[in-house]
Amino acid sequence: MFPSSETYEECKEKLVPFLKKVGFNPRKDVHFMPCSGLTGANLKEPAEYCPWYTGLPFIPHLDSLPNFNRSSDGPVRLPIVDKYKDMGTVVLGKLESGSISKAQQLVMMPNRHTVEVLSLLSDDVETDDADPGENLKLRLKGIEEEEILPGFLLCNAENICHTGRTFDAQIVIIEHKSIICPGYNAVLHIHTCIEEVQITALICLVDKKTGDKSKTRPRFVKQDQVCIARLRTAGTICLETFKDFPQMGRFTLRDEGKTIAIGKVLKLVAEKD
Repeated sequence: MFPSSETYEECKEKLVPFLKKVGFNPRKDVHFMPCSGLTGANLKEPAEYCPWYTGLPFIPHLDSLPNFNRSSDGPVRLPIVDKYKDMGTVVLGKLESGSISKAQQLVMMPNRHTVEVLSLLSDDVETDDADPGENLKLRLKGIEEEEILPGFLLCNAENICHTGRTFDAQIVIIEHKSIICPGYNAVLHIHTCIEEVQITALICLVDKKTGDKSKTRPRFVKQDQVCIARLRTAGTICLETFKDFPQMGRFTLRDEGKTIAIGKVLKLVAEKD
C-alpha cells in the first residue's frame, strides 16, 4: 500500500525538527519524496499510486543534482578503512582528494612512513591511476600491515595532512539526558578514524538562530545546545579544519551506543612541549 499524501506530510512534520537540529535547512538542503526500494515504485519511473507527488522519481532526481566538486589536482587524501596481508600489504579506502597512480611515492600518516604503490584496484578492477571519489584497494611497498591502523591517511609528500591531539570544534548536542561538563569522555568518529576523546574545556555557547557567541564560558551544555569546545584525543590522529577540508573536518561523538553530538573542527591547537 503506497502512502497517502496525509502520511507523506506526517513523515515530513516528524523529520523536519530533527533535520533542523542537526544543521540542515529543510528548504534548501532536503528533498522529500515517496518511493519504495522493495517494490521499485517511484525509483525510476513516476509512480501511479501518488498523483499528488509532482517531483522527479529518485534516480532522475539524483541525476539532476549538481556534481560534487572533488579536486583531482588537490593534495592526496585517502583515509584507510581496512588493511590486510596478501602478497604484501594491502589497504582499502576512498580517495577524497587528489589522484593516485601506480608506482607513486606516498606518505602514510601519522607515522610518516614513505610507501610505494605497487598495484591499484578501483572497485576490484586493476587500473594505472585513480581520481577522487573512487573506492580503492592499494598494494603498498615499504610498510608492514601491523604498522597501519584504520584512520591512518595516505598523503603526497609535498602536502601531508595535519596531525594532532587537541582541537577546537563547534558541536551540536543531539541526544543526551544529562548535562555535559569539561572532563566528559566519548568516542570520536572522524573520517575513518575512531578514537577516545575528552572535552577539556567549554569555550562558549553559540546562538542557533543568530550565530552569536556567549561572552562568558558555560559551566555545562545540554541537549539541543550548540557550543564551541576544546577536545583532546587519547592518541595522535589525522584531521583538518572543516573550512579547509570538509571531509576531514566533520565528526560525530558517540557514547553508550548513541550519537550524542555532531561537530566540525574549527582550529587545530599546537601541542605544548
